[in-house]
Amino acid sequence: MFSRKLVSAFFAAVSFCVGVKASCTNPAVRREWRTLSTEERADWIAAVNCLAKLPHDEALTPFVKPSGIVGVNSSSSYYDDIVYIHMDLNTIIHFTGMFFPFHRYYVQKYEDALRSQCGFNGVSPYWNWAQDAADVYNSPLFTIDRNSSSGLGGWGDPSNDFQVPTGGFSDFHLSYPSPHIVRRNFTLQPWIDETDPGLFPTPATDANATFTQDEVDYMVNNFVGDFVGFQKYMEGFEGPHGAVHFIVGGDLGGKCPASFGSDDCGGGPTFSANEPIFWLHHAMVDKVWYDWQHANEANGNMFEGGSVQQIDNATIYNEYPTGSAPYLTLNSTIHGDGIFENAVVSDVISTTDGILCYIYE
Repeated sequence: MFSRKLVSAFFAAVSFCVGVKASCTNPAVRREWRTLSTEERADWIAAVNCLAKLPHDEALTPFVKPSGIVGVNSSSSYYDDIVYIHMDLNTIIHFTGMFFPFHRYYVQKYEDALRSQCGFNGVSPYWNWAQDAADVYNSPLFTIDRNSSSGLGGWGDPSNDFQVPTGGFSDFHLSYPSPHIVRRNFTLQPWIDETDPGLFPTPATDANATFTQDEVDYMVNNFVGDFVGFQKYMEGFEGPHGAVHFIVGGDLGGKCPASFGSDDCGGGPTFSANEPIFWLHHAMVDKVWYDWQHANEANGNMFEGGSVQQIDNATIYNEYPTGSAPYLTLNSTIHGDGIFENAVVSDVISTTDGILCYIYE
């Protein structure tokens, strides 16, 4: 393994790293997980495990500091530090105009960390969940090389807090909200107990019904020039973004680990980046945004939304589905909590301009 500082310095100097504005003449191509070779899958998994073995970075500086989450654990890993960014910024990156820009930036910075800290030479993969909507439980995501270091592993063991016992993450230690091994718990009807008909009009809906290919096509081919409508359809309370989180459950669904000792652990989307599948899921969310941007020229640089969540009830949410004032602009800051340098929305509104250089296959 190369010196961490030496590799970091090298990748900080090259043009494809986020943070350096350069001409994008040879964009990286993000590919779907099942199209990767065994070696490519193993390399990505090994790099993720590498991040989880690196020590905590004292540079982590929470920006929001919400009261509902645990404090920074200085004995955590560098992977945990990256997770904590998502925990800390939760209230300003979900149900606000920052949802798409932040997660686009976050996935790219995560890829940069895999490269600079762990020598990864590949490109961020994505999980096309639309291909698996008919049978998520038996998706190739969970069956390809299930028992080997090139596989993501299968579903969690219900007799052991749904910890994943197989594949490349069977010994994947996490610190937040309390120490545990990554967990998965298939949950077909995650909203069945919801009682607010305004926010959850069809709580008995199967989660997989919201992210079929027809649903993806509808998002991509509609909402012309309507960034707010597009985001609301993706991120809505019964929308595909949350549905994928909750159908996989466990860490991706924000379910508290048994080690926490309580059902109230600041869950939901906060620590969902614990689950390595988070990065594949959000690369797909980004791909749908990318496809929508390219579906009509009116969509390309469209951006609109507020900085304050308004999700207390259906009335206020429907008025401000992407947040209320103060309103965001292309010059608004994307925070990196000291681990990643800050950026602005205009840096990431395009994947082949600003500070990014990638496309989707």
